[in-house]
Amino acid sequence: MNDHTVKAFDEDLNGLRALIAEMGGLTEAAIDDAMKALQQRDTVLAARVVEGDKRIDELEARIDRLVVQVIALRAPMADDLREIVAAMKIAGVVERMGDYAKNIAKRVPVIMTDARIEPLSLLPSMARLARDMVTDALDAFAARDPDRALEVIERDRAVDDFYNSIFRTMVTFMMENPKTITESAHILFVAKHLERIGDHATNVAEMVHYAATGNMPPERERETSIEGADAPTGD
Repeated sequence: MNDHTVKAFDEDLNGLRALIAEMGGLTEAAIDDAMKALQQRDTVLAARVVEGDKRIDELEARIDRLVVQVIALRAPMADDLREIVAAMKIAGVVERMGDYAKNIAKRVPVIMTDARIEPLSLLPSMARLARDMVTDALDAFAARDPDRALEVIERDRAVDDFYNSIFRTMVTFMMENPKTITESAHILFVAKHLERIGDHATNVAEMVHYAATGNMPPERERETSIEGADAPTGD
């Protein structure tokens, strides 16, 4: 009986990890596709990103149900309990990152101008930084690797710096080109969504570190975006 119980517990944990991996993969793809749609002005692809967010939401709900089931049936303790609770929290954070990708896709139809908006060319590099943080944070969870999690946390500053640079560039651009203010504002919101994706990847990495070690990572001084940490995202 004990052997069967341990095996079933392992199967539960593996199922939970698999759901997190699937959810993370869909979210990473959504970020990539949202940015591709923006660069190529592809409203069809943008619509697919918006529709695909439903699957990410469904996976989060499945993870929540599985976590409740595992806690109720297996009474996990210590390392197992930390991992299970971290998985539930990570699912919520990944779902929010999917929402940011969806919000970027929703802005594609209103950023369809033929006007040359130079700051738009800066967004793909920022998106790659944020997306790579998501990938590495989730890989750290799969490997229970606290050192890799710390590396992700350190890279958040680069995303913040990128956002602040784009913000300054956009403000200058809008002052010089007032006819583009509406679309420029949407581009600025896209940059803010990417900055928040980087923040959430950092949150995932912090949870991974805690699940693996039992300790939160060392406190660090966080960068604050120049318009304020609680600035609205427009959604």
